[in-house]
Amino acid sequence: MAGKRVKIWYDHEGDYLEVTFKRKQGFFRGTKNDQVMEKVDEDGNLLGFSVLRISALKKKPLNVAL
Repeated sequence: MAGKRVKIWYDHEGDYLEVTFKRKQGFFRGTKNDQVMEKVDEDGNLLGFSVLRISALKKKPLNVAL
């Protein structure tokens, strides 16, 4: 993955993490885990993801398919 960059943004107060692989117009949609949303473009290509209540990961790991 040389040369690839990701943007990681964490909001401590909101307990929210967002990771973006590609900066492009898109929208968030739900996954099978209500804590995780995936960001996709209009063709369904994955652009990134977000995790709500990120502090809950201290108790157990998160496993979700994107």
